[in-house]
Order: sequence, then C-alpha cells, then structure tokens
Amino acid sequence: MKAIRIHAFGGPEVLQLEDIARPVPAADEILIQVYASGVNPADWTIREGGNDVLRSFLTLPLTLGWDAAGVVAAVGADVTAFRVGDAVYGEPNFPGDGSYAEYCTSKASRFALKPRRLSFAEAAGVPLAGLTAWTALFHDGQLQAGQRVLIQGASGGVGGFAVQFAKAKGAYVIATASAANLDYVRELGADEVFDYRSQPVEQLVHGVDVVLEASPLRDNAARARIIPVLKPGGIFVTVNLDVPFDEAVQAALVRQQATGALSNNQARGEWLEEIAALIDAGRVQVFISRTFPLAQVAEAHRESQTHRVRGKLVLEICPNDEPA
Repeated sequence: MKAIRIHAFGGPEVLQLEDIARPVPAADEILIQVYASGVNPADWTIREGGNDVLRSFLTLPLTLGWDAAGVVAAVGADVTAFRVGDAVYGEPNFPGDGSYAEYCTSKASRFALKPRRLSFAEAAGVPLAGLTAWTALFHDGQLQAGQRVLIQGASGGVGGFAVQFAKAKGAYVIATASAANLDYVRELGADEVFDYRSQPVEQLVHGVDVVLEASPLRDNAARARIIPVLKPGGIFVTVNLDVPFDEAVQAALVRQQATGALSNNQARGEWLEEIAALIDAGRVQVFISRTFPLAQVAEAHRESQTHRVRGKLVLEICPNDEPA
C-alpha cells in the first residue's frame, strides 16, 4: 500500500511517498481502507520532532495522520461494533502509524459510523478537531446549556467546531477571530464576535462561565489578561498542552476564584456518535478549506503552517467519493 512516511524529523521535504506492507488489526482493532485523512497542526508538529508533550511518544520511521474516514476492511477477533464494509470515521492509534496511507489500523473504540450526510473527505475533517473541541468544552470545561462561553480562535478547525457544539448544546457563544473571519464565525452561530487584534476583549466581555483557548497563540501574559472575564467558579481551558500555565496565570485564576485546565483530546467512539448525530440533524456543518491528493501532502503542510486556514485541510486518498 502507499503511505506518507518520515525517516527523519524536519521540514516538508522529509515527507516521502512509499510502498509499505498493509497493517493487520489486533483483536480489539479494525483495519480501515482510508478514503481521506485530515491535516492538522499536530501532524507538522510531529514531523518537526514534536513538542514537550509529544516528543517521548515518537519513534521513526512513522506514518503521519490521526484523522481518518474510510471503510472497514477487516475486524479483529474481539470487535463486535463494526462489520466489514461499514463507513467509519475516527482517530487512528496514537502513538502508532497514522492515516496518511491507503490503510491504517485503530482500536475500534476510537471510531464510529460516519455521518450519513457527509462525504468521506468532509468526514475526515471532523475527528481530531471535533474531539479536541468536545473534550475541552464538555469534559474539561463542563459547559452546560444556558452558560456563557468565550472561544478564542473561533475560525480555526477546533474553534469552528467548538462554536457549533456549544451553540447546539444551548450555550451563549462569544467568539474571537481576525477581522477577515468575523462574518464566517457569525455564520457558525456565534452570538457575539470580536476582532482580537483591534478590540480589547478583556474589557468588553464579562460574566463568562468558560473560556476556551483554541487559538495557536501561546502566551501566558495574554491568558492572565483574559481570565478576569470569567465568573467566580469559571473555568479557563486550553488545548495548547505544550505551554503549561505559569505563575502569573495561576495567580490570576486564584484572584478570579476560577480554575484552569489543560485539555488533552480523548478519542471516544461514543462522542463521535454524538457528533455524527448533530451533523446528520443539520446542527453542525463541516467546512473544508481545501483538499489535496496524497502526493501533495507537503503543500498541505505548508498551508497549514500559515495559521491562516479557515476550516479544515484534507488529503483525498481515494478521491471522488460520495456519502455512504
């Protein structure tokens, strides 16, 4: 089978299209024929050698990609939730070889049936960003209907899903983005939007139950400035695990009687089922910025690294598919 492998850490030039053996699923795993794979910042972070959170998990050579949609090609002896031919989406095993390949394996618990209304390319844009947003909002942020949430970086992959999930669950959504993306974020369902570059959000927003940092900004001083928008008892959640809270952030949380959480994506099939139900009900949309053939993966990485992508980038490994 064809796969994108790296044998050394570095820039996009280390991505190599190779022929390797098709993997065999373990007893609790499924083998997926990959139709499409999402491209995420985590992919090029790993390509470059990882960060303080990821580095210890990485061994070479490896196949990148942890965001897949495809069809079940084989099931392990202990798998009962899926059958050969099922259209599925989810996150392949991490650490492990990923979804930039014609086939990959994964624990069955990390996948769910694909949303019926989505193509494989659209579905491949959901799992990693969607589950990151879901984990941060509802597991770590404990967001409830009727609460107020501020989502920073609302036009990106994680932020865009967070806006829609929070709105679908009955929260009041305040969002920040660049001026060029404000209308897009409104279309996602945000109740209020702010240009983070020109508007002092920390002065304009108050009484928030949850702040979700979904932007690529890694600045503890900016975190400390935004914490006062929280209510006492509020929660500041970040998906940027590689930058822990410093003393200034911890002090700001104490003054605000708030808590902070570093949110680590959890690949749970039952959450993917909930997300699929929202998508099939028309309450969550998937926005694909651009698709690439597998051989153009380096170009996809370069575009992702601009930090200016609205929605998701996707590799089409088995192109021209239809919803199934």
